Amino acid sequence: MAAVLLRRLLSSAFDEVYPALPSEVQTAIKSELLMIIQMETQSSMRKKICDIAAELARNLIDEDGNNQWPEGLKFLFDSVSSQNMGLREAALHIFWNFPGIFGNQQQHYLDVIKRMLVQCMQDQEYPLIRTLSARATAAFILANEHNVTLFKHFADLLPGFLQAVNDSCYQNDDSVLKSLVEIADTVPKYLRPHLEATLQLSLKLCGDTSLNNMQRQLALEVIVTLSETAAAMLRKHTSIVAQTIPQMLAMMVDLEEDEDWANADELEDDDFDSNAVAGESALDRMACGLGGKLVLPMIKEHIMQMLQNPDWKYRHAGLMALSAIGEGCHQQMEGILNEIVNFVLLFLQDPHPRVRYAACNAVGQMATDFAPGFQKKFHEKVIAALLQTMEDQGNQRVQAHAAAALINFTEDCPKALLIPYLDNLVKHLHSIMVLKLQELIQKGTKLVLEQVVTSIASVADTAEEKFVPYYDLFMPSLKHIVENAVQKELRLLRGKTIECISLIGLAVGKEKFMQDASDVMQLLLKTQTDFNDMEDDDPQISYMISAWARMCKILGKEFQQYLPVVMGPLMKTASIKPEVALLDTQDMENMSDDDGWEFVNLGDQQSFGIKTAGLEEKSTACQMLVCYAKELKEGFVEYTEQVVKLMVPLLKFYFHDGVRVAAAESMPLLLECARVRGPEYLTQMWHFMCDALIKAIGTEPDSDVLSEIMHSFAKCIEVMGDGCLNNEHFEELGGILKAKLEEHFKNQELRQVKRQDEDYDEQVEESLQDEDDNDVYILTKVSDILHSIFSSYKEKVLPWFEQLLPLIVNLICPHRPWPDRQWGLCIFDDVIEHCSPASFKYAEYFLRPMLQYVCDNSPEVRQAAAYGLGVMAQYGGDNYRPFCTEALPLLVRVIQSADSKTKENVNATENCISAVGKIMKFKPDCVNVEEVLPHWLSWLPLHEDKEEAVQTFNYLCDLIESNHPIVLGPNNTNLPKIFSIIAEGEMHEAIKHEDPCAKRLANVVRQVQTSGGLWAECIAQLSPEQQAAIQELLNSA
Repeated sequence: MAAVLLRRLLSSAFDEVYPALPSEVQTAIKSELLMIIQMETQSSMRKKICDIAAELARNLIDEDGNNQWPEGLKFLFDSVSSQNMGLREAALHIFWNFPGIFGNQQQHYLDVIKRMLVQCMQDQEYPLIRTLSARATAAFILANEHNVTLFKHFADLLPGFLQAVNDSCYQNDDSVLKSLVEIADTVPKYLRPHLEATLQLSLKLCGDTSLNNMQRQLALEVIVTLSETAAAMLRKHTSIVAQTIPQMLAMMVDLEEDEDWANADELEDDDFDSNAVAGESALDRMACGLGGKLVLPMIKEHIMQMLQNPDWKYRHAGLMALSAIGEGCHQQMEGILNEIVNFVLLFLQDPHPRVRYAACNAVGQMATDFAPGFQKKFHEKVIAALLQTMEDQGNQRVQAHAAAALINFTEDCPKALLIPYLDNLVKHLHSIMVLKLQELIQKGTKLVLEQVVTSIASVADTAEEKFVPYYDLFMPSLKHIVENAVQKELRLLRGKTIECISLIGLAVGKEKFMQDASDVMQLLLKTQTDFNDMEDDDPQISYMISAWARMCKILGKEFQQYLPVVMGPLMKTASIKPEVALLDTQDMENMSDDDGWEFVNLGDQQSFGIKTAGLEEKSTACQMLVCYAKELKEGFVEYTEQVVKLMVPLLKFYFHDGVRVAAAESMPLLLECARVRGPEYLTQMWHFMCDALIKAIGTEPDSDVLSEIMHSFAKCIEVMGDGCLNNEHFEELGGILKAKLEEHFKNQELRQVKRQDEDYDEQVEESLQDEDDNDVYILTKVSDILHSIFSSYKEKVLPWFEQLLPLIVNLICPHRPWPDRQWGLCIFDDVIEHCSPASFKYAEYFLRPMLQYVCDNSPEVRQAAAYGLGVMAQYGGDNYRPFCTEALPLLVRVIQSADSKTKENVNATENCISAVGKIMKFKPDCVNVEEVLPHWLSWLPLHEDKEEAVQTFNYLCDLIESNHPIVLGPNNTNLPKIFSIIAEGEMHEAIKHEDPCAKRLANVVRQVQTSGGLWAECIAQLSPEQQAAIQELLNSA
């Protein structure tokens, strides 16, 4: 006990304890430790003392890497070559525990370290020494994971290491095998020189049924991990991959017969130690890692054979395998989906219930993996087959799983496809619900009812207002369940029913739902008041929290009255603090996986543990707070302060991405809510957020979360406007944005380097493309932030912007990829639009590229350039005049090119048309308006780019209202053409009716209406659809 406590003290409080001791006591501790190690005869006790020595050594290496305990090193050297097996064991144990013990002398001693390890690995007398030296070798390689030359130097230890993996497994010790998994995970390149041997050994151990399940699964884990961390390297060893697949499938067949399976009423959690679950998970990961191009052809025949096997376990495994590979083999399976689906549906009628269950699983998984194409192609067959399977009365588990597959199917099903089946779906779901409610009352069984209630919710969610006719069929029964299902074992059923009621309410809308709204609210409030007595793991909590938020969406402002009841438990859940711990390797060995802890290896024999219970609930609660702020606006103002105080620190809550995203999303919404309290309160709140948001942009590790934080920050600046950032903020933000842009260029270079790697292949290229897309997405957010700053601060901010200028100029260089040029131009568009005429100072950097890029091959680049030329005419001031003249023929060339209106080109073309309009409107003396106008009219209306459509229609109104002769034509002969332009615009919803522009257009039409003959002539030339559109405009604007 004293040994354990001393080790803990050294690891957690070394700096407080050790330096304060007199130097003679320090010396005594060091020599005593080494002495005890030599005297101690009992192996387990000696290990504990070695752990203390290692911990002390770890703390006695100074910042420059000097080892301040030379006697410790001497002891290592002496012990490792001692005749005494106990001392050799001690030396290896210390080195395994702290491989960095040589500090800055490591390079000097490298050959000695290597010799030491080789010598111990060849110890013929003591297997334990071989095992320990193999583990120490692995620890040393892992501690030097970035030192590629060291890998090469130590490559010849691999054969001995693999031998130790093999030998230790047969002595029922899987510690070396675990080390091999760690190497595969962290430093797969180390294995390259002996990759074939590593794979062969893993394959042999995995297939050896004399070993225990855990060891076989670990051996498989080596290969699966390599398929994730070194996929390109592994793809060259196709024969091993081809041999691994049958091993995984064989594991999946390892199922128990279970008499009670078909009607078990509790879904027991998957037994994660079972071979079947391990095999399935491995197959899923391997398909994702290596890609379907390699995996599908290898596995297809095996699955087909399994599905024809008379033994149910093989058919079950074949179907589960099909479910597992869908994500990884997505592209390849899409081509043959038709035959797969037809084949799988047959198994919904298999004689064995567990095979029918697996078939439901495969259908449900494919409905998710291949949505929405799967739904579009197979709706008729799949809905009919699942409804039939849900009637399988003698087998609850099958019924419930068919209902679960139906949920997956409807969740991603386009509404129009589902409507024709609604009657039939509702009829089935209703009759099953009634039957299962009776069973619940008579026998207490609930499994199928739980799933059916969610199926009903899912159908309602997709059908929306089309569910209204069926509302009264379900609502009384659902309310009845919530009122009466109060026993502990019915908590999940009750939670799911609450979810179902709120989703139906949201689907049918306020008008229909109002008849039950107050009943439902009372039921929810009653549950809410019992909330404080609920146990923390009660499944109802998260259902309740989501249901409240849906009720808020349905009731709108009327929901405000319930906030005092709802907010307490919601804040409590959102404030959950997870249990965390810092553990070293010794502590880790005493922890088991199944008590809800997850670990991250921090290297240096340290691990970070977190208890994951409650994290999902916390995330849901934070998202619901966002929902309230969004829906209730100023109605939420009473709570803004406590919510802000909760959310700002959560920007650093690294245990769950969803929590950080919700925290970021809440910031601009909370500012909107707080606006009613006046500018002073608002500014205080913004000051509380601002620093944290800027710091989070600098430190957030996950790119998806980062983009959300940047987006929210930009929105906040738009809410707060000019003056919201002080000099320190600007300085910090400038540094961060500069770093983001530099990182963007650096990442592009690194990807080019990876393209030169010996393992580069087309799948590597795919993942590099994904990385590239992520990078570009962050670039769009840099652009968002700059946009919000330029639009709030105008030209005052230009001196600050100059630090970023060289990087933005770099983005628009001709050799850069098109997204770089697109977003670089967008940033300069903002400079022209918001900072003119001062922007001309920088024209030398962007004007030539902008004119050149109007005719670029990439439509996205053309669009950004054309928009820039439009705002240049609108806001640019006199310095830009000659460039407007120069831009016109370039814009016209794009508009008149043959494919200018195709789907991919239309947005760029409409920006060009709008830019021509802006040049005529704002810089009429730069071009020949009389000559250009007839052409411009012939290009109208715009309907894809709604913002530019409003601009062009407003200019058209200017021209008509001023009776422009070219626009109206001699004797108003152009009016029918103008009517058709207006009608087309209305048909394409180019203009919102509340926009003042819509009123102007309607007035133009009304004026013609008063002169009878002309009106008749205009209307006569329109199609019936166009006539209806004109009528619609007159009625609504």
